[in-house]
Amino acid sequence: MKTQMTNRGSGKMYLKRLKTLRIKAGLKQTEIAEILGKQQTVYSRYERGFQTILLNFLVKLADFYNTSTDYILNRTNKINPYSNDNI
Repeated sequence: MKTQMTNRGSGKMYLKRLKTLRIKAGLKQTEIAEILGKQQTVYSRYERGFQTILLNFLVKLADFYNTSTDYILNRTNKINPYSNDNI
């Protein structure tokens, strides 16, 4: 499986799917940053891999996009979230 999560020099993860999901939803970085209660520049660093995203923000984005954290982290190609039956 070809990974979209790579390290960018400083050991931070580049999560390409964050940007892909945002664009697919037709949203701007400022709108997602507002959902997270962060500045746009901070969110931009998450997308570009220059800052590690905190777990609570990752979960919040997975819920917002109706997907799983595994999908965002490129651990699965299944975009649909897990059902509550599997938890």
